[in-house]
Amino acid sequence: MMEGGSRLPWTKYGSVLSLFVVLLAIWFRSPQDTVLDDRLDTVLSSLLRAERKVGVNNARPRVAVGFGGCVDLIVDGVSFLNKMGVSHTDQPLHHDYLENAEQLAQSFAYFFAPGAAAERFMINETLFSELVEGARDLPGNRWSVGGNAPVMAGRMATEGCDVLLGGSFSPDFTEVLSQHIAVAGKMIEEPDIHLILEYSSGASWGTYTSRRANRYIIHSDAHNPYLDSLEEFAEKLEDFKPDLLVVGGLQMMDNFPFNSGEREAVLSQLADLLTSSSPQIGIHFEMASFVEENIVDDLLHYVIPHADSLGMNEQELPNLLSLLKGSNITVLSDPNPRVATVLDQMREVYRILNQRYKDANSHSEANNGKSKGKPLTRLHVHTLAFQAMIVTHGSQWKNTMSATAKASLTANRHVCGSNDIDLSKARLIMDDSFSISHREGSQRIPLQETRPVSCWDEDDYQICVAPVLVCTEVYQTAGGGDNISAAGLVLQI
Repeated sequence: MMEGGSRLPWTKYGSVLSLFVVLLAIWFRSPQDTVLDDRLDTVLSSLLRAERKVGVNNARPRVAVGFGGCVDLIVDGVSFLNKMGVSHTDQPLHHDYLENAEQLAQSFAYFFAPGAAAERFMINETLFSELVEGARDLPGNRWSVGGNAPVMAGRMATEGCDVLLGGSFSPDFTEVLSQHIAVAGKMIEEPDIHLILEYSSGASWGTYTSRRANRYIIHSDAHNPYLDSLEEFAEKLEDFKPDLLVVGGLQMMDNFPFNSGEREAVLSQLADLLTSSSPQIGIHFEMASFVEENIVDDLLHYVIPHADSLGMNEQELPNLLSLLKGSNITVLSDPNPRVATVLDQMREVYRILNQRYKDANSHSEANNGKSKGKPLTRLHVHTLAFQAMIVTHGSQWKNTMSATAKASLTANRHVCGSNDIDLSKARLIMDDSFSISHREGSQRIPLQETRPVSCWDEDDYQICVAPVLVCTEVYQTAGGGDNISAAGLVLQI
């Protein structure tokens, strides 16, 4: 062994070597990488400038949000299934609801490979309890406030609104809510738990590899399907005098074993609440993953006609359109659709729902009845690659360009789990230019880094499209749509 002074410890040169490696990397760096970095930086600066162009009024907007809520138990989906001994299957299958571990494996595989979001009710309470217990012990798990309504309420409170939240929660749950959120609903001892199985882009499970990051949600709710906060919410709504009423969480009714007529009775009560609200109050309905055709029919009867704003993702849009055109449920759609495809689908949904509104009111007027429902004046679709909005000219919704930019930035902030956008963890996947429709001869719009939000007028509405700086180091996808929709709405009321 060498004596002290004669020793040559390589660690002594570690910092010099590190510096040399960094300098080499910069020297040999591809000019293309530098161009891409500059481009991302310009897009980010421009989106931030568009977002800041307008702000929330000094008087905090008042938003009422229902219904329900839960505690999310978030785990790595692949690690969790492996731990629970749920073997990968060579039979990916769609199931409306889950009864056993085999169906869970088949359903998870069905959505995992394309990277599509899904949510399923587990009718087997014993198995669900076992899965929850297994998830509690999984290293790296996280607990979070969940459910469409609380997540949207949380985002709106963060963005400067005062919120009335309709839901039945435990004392522990209400303690972690923002001081700007007032709760209307019953106190319960144990909240419903949702298991959130997150996975990253390129994750592997058996022979399957996911095309994009997403989540698969399992629940076995006891409270949420009944909207059991509806009466308390309606009572407090009168004094609260909201500027906007938001409805979400109705997918908890999907495939739930109601007694005959129960679901229709609950939705009828909700319809009464929506029709009794002031015509000046905007009503937004946030769609979700629905697989039971009867409930979507019920929504088209009891809820959607009363909403002048709708929010949804790239799976929910073609699903709704399919049912509006008299076809079956579309369980799985392209998880990375082109801009032209989404815009054509949005135009069709907008046209069909507004035609339905006109037809219903023509019939009502002919019979000396009152006007029914509201025309659709706002439609927001959030996808992985871009945000798209249709807003009717002259409607109450304002600041569409800034709202689209804010929705885009919120997508990165939520998924990366940071308010500060780190460009080393972001990339653009939207095309450098996009066609505004699949119709022959349609205009193509280039993505301009200095003005990344593209807006133009058509018929009686404006369309805005903004690219998303897609987060490449995913913290959480669950709740993404709720955060994005809520952030977009804040600038438009």
